[in-house]
Amino acid sequence: MRAQTDEIQVYDAAIAEKGKFNLMIHQNFTPDGIKTPSFAGAIVPDKSWNGVAEWAYGVTDWFEAGLYMPLFTPYSKTGSFFNGYKFRALFVKPDADKQKFFYGLNFEFSFNQKQWDPRKHTSEIRPIIGWHLKPIDIIVNPILDNSYLHGLKGLDFAPAGRVAYNFNEEWALAAEEYADFGTLRDFQGASTEMHEAWAVVDHKGKTYNVETGIGFGLTSVSDKVTLKLMISRDLN
Repeated sequence: MRAQTDEIQVYDAAIAEKGKFNLMIHQNFTPDGIKTPSFAGAIVPDKSWNGVAEWAYGVTDWFEAGLYMPLFTPYSKTGSFFNGYKFRALFVKPDADKQKFFYGLNFEFSFNQKQWDPRKHTSEIRPIIGWHLKPIDIIVNPILDNSYLHGLKGLDFAPAGRVAYNFNEEWALAAEEYADFGTLRDFQGASTEMHEAWAVVDHKGKTYNVETGIGFGLTSVSDKVTLKLMISRDLN
């Protein structure tokens, strides 16, 4: 069973402009989720509220540095917690939002509290592949993480994907899918894989960008209903 998550997002290779700071607040609430902890002492997903502040800086037109802190759980059945922090390095094709075909590669390095993940140090490799086929976007993130075992053979395959329809430059409606197939050397059977389907709305404003959505679990090991809200803006 997969541990809690702070960030429910498909990366599109867009980054902060060079010299710009950006802040995104991620929040998700699970009104109907898994009712047992995924490991001893873990936060119980059901009725939990999780979030993180994501600080980003555009270093070049192809590299963005990020810091997620604090990673927090304001409410859960097992109490309120500070869950840790993580660093991010995102490398992308410049001006990805203006390209028909775009790509990128994101690395994350996490420092976890014991109630968030049984391992103190974890990491993620997130390739980004996508197409802007105006007005439709197709994006795939074939994510690999090492939340459970060491070494390349122990990498966990947890892909995410998104198909969006852009009504204009400000509004978009999207379908997203998040999954976890288990480790590369031991894929789980269909009944024990995590799969969630999401309906998402995006709004790009003059000051703030907002992404919100509702997700539904498709298997018995997935949370039945999850809500997300992400709000971002440039700070300079």
